[in-house]
Amino acid sequence: MKVLPFVLCPRSLLSPQLLPGPRTLLSPRGLIRHLRLSSVLLRATALDLAILAGHLLLYPSGISAERRTLPPVSETPDSTPAAAQGAEAAAVSDQPPVILLHGFIDNRSVFLLLRRSLSRHGRPHAESLNYSLLTCDVRAAAELLGRHIEEICARTGHHQVDIVGHSLGGLIARYYVQRLGGDVRVRTLVTLGTPHAGTQMAQLLSAHPLMRQMLPHSDLIEELRSPAVGCRTRFVSFWSDLDHLMAPVEAACIDHPDLIATNVRVTGIGHLALPVHPAVAAGIRQALDAQETTGLEGAASVA
Repeated sequence: MKVLPFVLCPRSLLSPQLLPGPRTLLSPRGLIRHLRLSSVLLRATALDLAILAGHLLLYPSGISAERRTLPPVSETPDSTPAAAQGAEAAAVSDQPPVILLHGFIDNRSVFLLLRRSLSRHGRPHAESLNYSLLTCDVRAAAELLGRHIEEICARTGHHQVDIVGHSLGGLIARYYVQRLGGDVRVRTLVTLGTPHAGTQMAQLLSAHPLMRQMLPHSDLIEELRSPAVGCRTRFVSFWSDLDHLMAPVEAACIDHPDLIATNVRVTGIGHLALPVHPAVAAGIRQALDAQETTGLEGAASVA
């Protein structure tokens, strides 16, 4: 596992677990430090609420399945050889298709801004997949994801894809890669606020089977801790020190001896802002373009 040394922010900010104690608050420096931290938390909360309001307006537009950007090979004229069709589709972009996978009780509309950002920077083939609101098992959702990926590869002529998963979406994608042989198809998996180690906050909605699978010691989380020798997919996990849905916040980090993993710490924004913030989008693009041998370099700013 690699831990990225930089933080996505214009200046160093404190994480919640570094709250000053009573003695520190007595000093002017401690008081200033506490006020700065409170201001950061307030801004992050306000941003999350604003994003939530905007997302509720966009939510209906993402309920239906997305239209395909390229026709399946079987639907093209019989006179065109299948190999030529695949080569022509692949020529649309040298980069693998990017699959965007949303989180719990969400849909593809959450990726509207990220998809535009990818398209403007050389990733024209990005597809957002919806899984059913009735989904009750990560394993079943991962199997469905695998079938979608096979269809996308056949339709576009690419052998591999990249995936960006927000929250639960990242967990579904990781299960597919790590436990269902998906490392053959997935080149890079980027996760945003995904509870890789489980989160105590899942207790609040533990009546739902998916929430129980996201508890720290669930059967699913323990299964993901099992050996994954030879896994070929490169993992990049973005985690925020102001993510109130991760308890602890480091639960969104990947810590597995067999996985090629880089953890990127984001400071100054919350859980809902991860898939929409422009600085995180820049980091995602960098993660998708980075070679395994070089990792990520540089820093972006979170306003």
